[in-house]
Amino acid sequence: LVLSLHQINHLYSFTNAVSIKMSTNSVLRSVKQILPATPKHWVGDGFNVHPVFANKAFTEEVSPFLMFDYAPPKHFPALKEGQEPRGVGQHPHRGFETVTIAFKGEVEHADSVGNRDTIKAGDVQWMTAGRGIIHQEF
Repeated sequence: LVLSLHQINHLYSFTNAVSIKMSTNSVLRSVKQILPATPKHWVGDGFNVHPVFANKAFTEEVSPFLMFDYAPPKHFPALKEGQEPRGVGQHPHRGFETVTIAFKGEVEHADSVGNRDTIKAGDVQWMTAGRGIIHQEF
């Protein structure tokens, strides 16, 4: 498991806020390396994200099929009449799974097959892109 100090702080506060039950068959693992926080980059028109694995993403050390970004909580003012929500507009995915975890706040998701829901603090949303899907988060 490789985490930056920023993610460790948020995971620590999240796990303290949520009761986690571990089975007696759990395998404890050690932290291999703690990476420094990565620079943020802009996604869509509403989110700054930090790549969690930094320069290790897409290497043999970390699965080439794993992309893991962290977006810190961000508050948006209430929408005015006729105003579109800010976020990541419609974009395609194909052939992989996306997993969204909301540590704090909420994220709304909608896709081209008619799914639409709000992921709230403590929720996990799993999307199978399969042969192709268009979705958006805001």
